[in-house]
Amino acid sequence: MLGSLPSFARLEAELGKLPGVGSKTATRLAFHLLRTSETEVAALAEALLEMKRKARFCDQCFHIAEEKLCAICVSEHRDRRLLCVVEQPQDLLAIERSHSFKGLYHVLHGVLSPLDGVDPEDLKIPQLQQRLSTENFDEVIVATNFSVEGEATALYLARLCRQQGVAVSRLAHGIPSGSGLEYIDAGTVQHAVSGRRII
Repeated sequence: MLGSLPSFARLEAELGKLPGVGSKTATRLAFHLLRTSETEVAALAEALLEMKRKARFCDQCFHIAEEKLCAICVSEHRDRRLLCVVEQPQDLLAIERSHSFKGLYHVLHGVLSPLDGVDPEDLKIPQLQQRLSTENFDEVIVATNFSVEGEATALYLARLCRQQGVAVSRLAHGIPSGSGLEYIDAGTVQHAVSGRRII
């Protein structure tokens, strides 16, 4: 009976605290680790501890770093006139994987949601305002997600940028490559039509 195995139950409980991991997944992961060699489990444990000891958030853009500034902020190969604002570090990584943007970033660590009590001061928006007033950006690209909260945050940031005299743009969104119009929802088609560009 698993209930009589406190070490296994403790592992299940700890794994179950991870985002997106339900009780069944936690049990499956625990069994996987039980079958894994002690050397591999020790390597995983060491990687977790090392990350916790060394990783932090960049003082400037709030991406993941191991020093005061992240590798992107200190790079001499980035276009310092362009700033892309994203919700989370994961969004920054997605854009970097696309190799489509060579400027700097600012990570908000969330979106505005007054109903949930999330105001500008709860995000990295005051720090963004500071950057807008001290750094010479030609354009700010708002790359928040296309949720209700993401759109509201984008509108708020656009107003901030215009107050600072900085041009602001929004990520385009629309029909995925290879998709047929008849299979796309009306809202996506509407955004694709309104966001059309001359070719």
